[in-house]
Amino acid sequence: MDFQFSEIHEMIRETARKFAKERVAPGTIERDEREEFPKAIVKELAELGFMGMMVPEEWGGAGLDALSYALAVEEISKVDASVGVIMSVNNSLVCFGLNKEGSQLQKERFLRDLASGRKLGAFALSEPEAGSDASNQRTTAVRDGDSYILNGVKNWITNGSTADIVLVMAATDKAKGAKGISTFILEKGTPGFTVGKKERKLGIRSSDTVSLSLTDCRIPAANRVGEEGGGFKFAMKTLEGGRIGIAAQALGIAQACLDASTRYAKERKAFDHPIAELQAIQFKIADMATSVEAARMLVYRAAFLKDSGSPFGPEAAMAKLFASKIAVQAALEAIQIHGGYGYVREYLVERYLRDAKITEIYEGTSEIQKIVIARSLLK
Repeated sequence: MDFQFSEIHEMIRETARKFAKERVAPGTIERDEREEFPKAIVKELAELGFMGMMVPEEWGGAGLDALSYALAVEEISKVDASVGVIMSVNNSLVCFGLNKEGSQLQKERFLRDLASGRKLGAFALSEPEAGSDASNQRTTAVRDGDSYILNGVKNWITNGSTADIVLVMAATDKAKGAKGISTFILEKGTPGFTVGKKERKLGIRSSDTVSLSLTDCRIPAANRVGEEGGGFKFAMKTLEGGRIGIAAQALGIAQACLDASTRYAKERKAFDHPIAELQAIQFKIADMATSVEAARMLVYRAAFLKDSGSPFGPEAAMAKLFASKIAVQAALEAIQIHGGYGYVREYLVERYLRDAKITEIYEGTSEIQKIVIARSLLK
């Protein structure tokens, strides 16, 4: 395996790192406290080509690979994981799916604006009774001539209140279970489409998370993505790629914890010496650094496999499982190293812990990742 990045990869990483430091970092604490969506930053990310990184240029994207995307999400998430997940959802769950399965008309009407960042997307699979059991869709789509009529409720939708376009999974034939689910493009402003209150969350607080209600939403049949009944497969394949994005987000958080801990250990004195000289602190930092590097290799390998056209589902699950676990552990250790200061808002590490936990939950819980990995080995 070649561990050297190409010039393009190095450029993407440096561009994302510079943007995160200069444009994202200054308002991160305030956005977290106010639960404020980073509208201006998302617009600037779009101008950099970071909102449709893996979409071909002909459809408004940057035409880059999955490794470039993972590097960018990692760097952005080191500074603000809320911005990282906004970017991840639009890239991995919306643009990627439409690019792979959308019709030429859908790409022209929707993908071009999403990939260029002129519009923002959301992915609506989860429901009150369909979280890990994603096949248990209660939302329905009934064919009516040249239209479908959608009814149902979607929960925990990232970008839900700010999105212009939502990919909605709905049952077109409930008797068929998972094989009776289809995917639809729902536009903001469609009659009957309403957005619920924004959830007040533990972490990633400047990313908006809402419920969506669909009441007799009539949409053109041309807004169905792929064949009728192909929606569950579409969602699962899309989530495979999405896991690389969330793993990269977790990796960024973990690296931020390591960076903060090493800085603090060199600055903080106890018994007239920097605490970096204490073996207990050295061991914590050594363990953290080793785990972060291991997570990095898993994330990059999953992206490499995706770029090479090889199956990458189990590897993406491993990357997400391990990177999210390490993000939480690194945040806990960072707080411990900071002592009492780690527990207060003035220092960043308490936010890292709040942001890290969700990476073990969304886009497939850690338990679901273990099922995916085990099935790939035991089939």
